[in-house]
Amino acid sequence: MVETGAVVIGAGPVGLFQVFQLGLLEVPVHVIDALPHAGGQCMELYPDKPLYDIPGTPATSGRALAASLMQQIQPFQTPFHLGQQVSCIEKQPDGRFLVQTDQGTQFLAPVVIIAAGVGAFQPRRLKLDGIAAFEGHQLRYHAVPADVAGHDVVVVGGDEAALQCALTLAELDAKSVTLLHRRDVLQAPMADIAEMQMLVAAGRMRFMVGQITGFGTVEGSLARLEVSDVDAALHQLPVDALSVFLGLSPKLGPVADWGLAMERKQLQVDTARFETSVPGIFAVGDINTYPGKQKLIVCGFHEATLAAYAAAPLVFPGKKIPFQYTTTSPRLHQLLGVGTPT
Repeated sequence: MVETGAVVIGAGPVGLFQVFQLGLLEVPVHVIDALPHAGGQCMELYPDKPLYDIPGTPATSGRALAASLMQQIQPFQTPFHLGQQVSCIEKQPDGRFLVQTDQGTQFLAPVVIIAAGVGAFQPRRLKLDGIAAFEGHQLRYHAVPADVAGHDVVVVGGDEAALQCALTLAELDAKSVTLLHRRDVLQAPMADIAEMQMLVAAGRMRFMVGQITGFGTVEGSLARLEVSDVDAALHQLPVDALSVFLGLSPKLGPVADWGLAMERKQLQVDTARFETSVPGIFAVGDINTYPGKQKLIVCGFHEATLAAYAAAPLVFPGKKIPFQYTTTSPRLHQLLGVGTPT
C-alpha cells in the first residue's frame, strides 16, 4: 500500500504539468499511466509532428514536449507506475481514496487528479478468431518477448516501436526474427531503417510484406502464421513468439464506473477548482468538460494550476497555502534546485 498526498492518473502533457504544479506546493505525488512510457497522446499519435501553440515555444514536437516536461519535474523525483490501468477508486472512512490498478498496486491519498486525456490507450488487436487464447504468453502487444532463445519470433507492425522491437530481438539468440508489415514503407527514423537493412543483408533478420490471414497450432501452442503477400500468395511462417504493434486506440475504460458525473463521456467539473462531482477528485485536460471548454494543451496547463491550488488544502488541512512566484521565492528555488537570482 502506497500512501501519498495525491495520485495523478495520466502521464500526458497535462498530467506531467499537474505534477509540476503540485510539486511547487510540496504535495507528494504518484503517477499512474496505462502506457509503458510518459507522454500520453503526444507520444502515441504525433511524437514527431510539429506543435506550434505551446507558450514561449515557436515549434516543438510531441516527443520533445514530453521530454521537456519530464525534465521540468525531475527535481521532485516523482514515482511513476507505468503500464498499469486504474481499475477502481473507493472513498475510505477517513476521507482518503483507495486507488487500485489492474496490476494490484494500491494507493491511499486524500486527492486524486484524473488527467487521462481521451482515455486509456489500448493496443489494437489482431482480428483473428481464436488468436486471443495465446495472449500473455506467446502473443504480446507492444512488448518484447521475454524469452526468445532458440525461438522463431515474428514482430508485426511498421512504426518505430515495432522496428525497435525487431532490432532488439536481432541482437538476442533467437532462431529467427521476422518483421512483418502490410506495406514496404516503415514509419520510423531513417537510422533505424538503415540498421534493419544491414541486418537483413547479413541474414540476421527478415523483413516481409504481407498480412496475417490465419494461424496453426501444434499440441495447443501457436506454431505458424498464414501470411498473404501483396500478390495474394500464401506463405507459412513459423512462430513461437509473436509481438504485435498495430497502434493504440483510446478507450474511456473504467472511468465511467467511478460514480462521477459525466456528459458525453467526459467528466463534469467546476471552473474554479476543476473538481468533479466527488469532492477530492479532480479532472484536468481532455477528460473534462465545462461551458466554453477547448481541447488544447495550454488550456489543460491552466486547469492543472487551479486544480493544484484547490487540492493542496485537502492534503494539508489547516495549513495556509502561500502564493509564491518562481521568479522570487527562495523556497521554490530550493525545491527546484536552482540558485536565487541576484
